[in-house]
Amino acid sequence: MAAVTSLGETPLAAPAGRPRGMQRSRLRRLNAFRYVVFTLFGLFIVLPLLALLRFSLEGSKLGTWSVSAWKQIVSYPGLASAVSLTLELAVITSLVMLALLLPTMIWIKLRVQWISRAFEFLCLLPLTIPAIAVVVGLGPVYNRIQHYSLSALQLFWVYVILALPYAYRALSSGLDAIDAVTLAEAARSLGASWFTVMFRVIAPNMGQAILNSVLLTGALVLGEFTIAYQLLFGTLQPTLYSISRNTPNAGVIFSTSMASLLFAFALLMIVSYAGRRRRRG
Repeated sequence: MAAVTSLGETPLAAPAGRPRGMQRSRLRRLNAFRYVVFTLFGLFIVLPLLALLRFSLEGSKLGTWSVSAWKQIVSYPGLASAVSLTLELAVITSLVMLALLLPTMIWIKLRVQWISRAFEFLCLLPLTIPAIAVVVGLGPVYNRIQHYSLSALQLFWVYVILALPYAYRALSSGLDAIDAVTLAEAARSLGASWFTVMFRVIAPNMGQAILNSVLLTGALVLGEFTIAYQLLFGTLQPTLYSISRNTPNAGVIFSTSMASLLFAFALLMIVSYAGRRRRRG
């Protein structure tokens, strides 16, 4: 009986052990591949930034270090106003984009799904239009608007159009990740209005998607150069470009580029961290 039992157990144990061993070796190879890819990708990003930082700190003599290029940026007269203007544009653009896009997408998801393809096409259309073409088309409009002595904050309309594809993709992924129709039907059966359904039932479940759309919109506003420069508005990127063009020190060019990257990265990290802490609370 023992021999029969051992013979019966051996064939059952062997097939169960082989897949586990194969699975572990396959998992180890997959992890090694991930580590290699992420390491190469990190070096591809970090090494140019380190070289940029190194040249921005190079002194007048070979082999010396200096922060004079960074001091020239800080002492530039129009930089503070450009930073404040760009931050205001980022906030206004994000709020307008969410006010226009979020309720529209939820309403289409719940009530008129047949128009979702056409709406997606319209939202992704700005990706196919170059920024210089947008400037040429909107130049006469903004020249007419400037007669009313409006500030550069009027750029937010153009930035909303440019950020529309990225914000749409972020919100669409968050909306598809939840069962919005079931949540809406449950809320409506309890007597909730459509306003309550959209902003107190559906929207709170899209917190990560909303935060991602705000981060993408803010990054676009912080890095946009073509439209602001062509329309002669002093936002952050045209101001940094003016600093690098009007100073004879070559290190200023590297320091302005590095300062722009660090400022955008720090600001986006702060917004992301604040949004996550608020959701946990």
